[in-house]
Amino acid sequence: MGQTVVEKIAQAHLAEGPKRPLRACDFVSIRPRHVMTHDNTSPVMKKFKTIGARRIHDPRQPVFALDHDIQNTSAENLAKYSAIEAFAREQGVDFYPAGTGIGHQIMVEKGYVTPGSFVVASDSHSNMYGALGAVGTPVVRTDAAAIWATGEFWWQIPRSIQVVLEGELAPGATGKDVIITLCGLYNHDEVLNAAVEFSGGGVAGLSMDARLTISNMTTEWGPLVGWFPVDGVTLGYLRGTGRFSAIELAAWASAAPAPDADASYAARITLDLGDVTPHVSGPDTVQVMASLAEIEPKRIAIQKAYLVSCVNSRLEDLDAAARVMAGRKVAPTVKFYLAPASRAVEEEAQRRGIWQTLLDAGAITLPAGCGPCIGLGTGLLEPGEVGISATNRNFKGRMGSRDARCYLASPAVVAASAVAGYIAAPQRAGGGTPARRYVEMPAASGAAETVEILPGFPSEVRGRLVFLPPDNLNTDGIYGKDYTYRDDMRREMMAQVVMQNYDPQFAALTYAGDVVVGGFNFGTGSSREQAVTALAAKGIPLVIAGSFSQTYLRNAFNNGFLCVEIPELVAELRRVFAERIAKERTIIPGDQIHVDFTSGTVSYRGREFRFAPLGTVPQSLVVAGGVENLVAKRLGLR
Repeated sequence: MGQTVVEKIAQAHLAEGPKRPLRACDFVSIRPRHVMTHDNTSPVMKKFKTIGARRIHDPRQPVFALDHDIQNTSAENLAKYSAIEAFAREQGVDFYPAGTGIGHQIMVEKGYVTPGSFVVASDSHSNMYGALGAVGTPVVRTDAAAIWATGEFWWQIPRSIQVVLEGELAPGATGKDVIITLCGLYNHDEVLNAAVEFSGGGVAGLSMDARLTISNMTTEWGPLVGWFPVDGVTLGYLRGTGRFSAIELAAWASAAPAPDADASYAARITLDLGDVTPHVSGPDTVQVMASLAEIEPKRIAIQKAYLVSCVNSRLEDLDAAARVMAGRKVAPTVKFYLAPASRAVEEEAQRRGIWQTLLDAGAITLPAGCGPCIGLGTGLLEPGEVGISATNRNFKGRMGSRDARCYLASPAVVAASAVAGYIAAPQRAGGGTPARRYVEMPAASGAAETVEILPGFPSEVRGRLVFLPPDNLNTDGIYGKDYTYRDDMRREMMAQVVMQNYDPQFAALTYAGDVVVGGFNFGTGSSREQAVTALAAKGIPLVIAGSFSQTYLRNAFNNGFLCVEIPELVAELRRVFAERIAKERTIIPGDQIHVDFTSGTVSYRGREFRFAPLGTVPQSLVVAGGVENLVAKRLGLR
């Protein structure tokens, strides 16, 4: 069986893992080419020092780019920025001060991302690097600190889904419309935590800015990776940066990273680009979309419009907006905010006259940074206001008040709406939505494996099964906000309030040694680590689920807590307990369950279910009690 491109790129950056070709669900240790941190460099520094590390393992790996809160000129924030710069200078790390640009844009335009590389960032939109044929994926702050200290971090290979793009975009349709369409059309977690590989004849007609937009916003769609093949467009972009030699470009042209012909995919999605029309997402979610033909007649008034962020503030985006606004003015009832993805983008836009066109139309400029996209600085949405934005997220309250509404659209649609005063198309827009074309593939069954168990790691777990039926059980349900920010919560106190928001009876109905089984996307929501440590405090040895939120999974193993995915077991429990689930039972105790880590199997009521083997990488995390202890041990500090 061949490998997907993500499996092949991970194999090329493998530091520790199975002694065979990698496949989906394998736990591995990866040595990434680079790790980017932005304003969160400060808390990563604290974690790095808590571990006891003093020197960054490889100063060429990290990149620091200040971009989030750059409008904040308070003494406290400036002191934080100064401390980050001083640390970069001390450690010999590349540093980009506030105003240089958004970190993801810095990574691609400064040459840190190359075809076939594995590049991470402590930010969810690291998927953007996939536009250049790299694996780009997010890490949490603890992972970033581990990479600084050892050069490595742990990762679980995601399943891969192929997205075949056919045809060509019609005039007026953009890369933003492609990803809005995909988010709205496949909005039932079809691609959650997967690696998406774009392919097909339609790719060639997409510009690099369009690919960057699509890869960036795959984050909102749900994947961990949004990868595009390397072709003439890719090589032209890389050549244009002036940072690569002819030898390097020739090597990428002749040996571009690509999946094997017999690679195994979990599913295939097919999209005819010719069927894509201008669309908007929202309000307040990317899972709901409407065509401009449908929404424009409603004349939904807006008060603010935004052309900012790492998804749609590059040169092509600014030019599209300028073409719409040339000789026109922003409506008197609208404020139109403009920020480039980087200073270099702004300078080129100025040179071409694009920037001045937008200023003449009435744009309010902001520095190159995240700003209102992340809800910081000038121009946030006030209660009762409606905004339209070329950003990547429109979660309620993200860009200002929770009592505001926000829609997402392409730069041209944002510009047209700013001029009209309501959501409008720059030109007559066709209606209709592409058909769903989604095919699940038969799961490739890997050969049964026997796993060597490290000293200190349990070879098996036996306990009473406790089934929690719902999907999307969130971290607020597992550990409520009333306790999250309290510093006086001891382990026994945490054990008494775990799952309180899900079911107040959980603590009384469960016991140490019980094995919790949840539904799909277990642990979605905020990144609070107590949603893991509270279950450990209760004496729960592990959680089994159909699937996990990736953030929850990372927090679990980073704290030495076991999580195992077995979707077939969840399906069986839903069949067995169908009547009890129908009665809205939130907690269903079951019979004994046996988890065998040597064979990677779970036995329940005479049936056996397999799970991905837990090799030395996850075992080491559990034995050490988490990633910080493991890193410190490897550095000889504990």
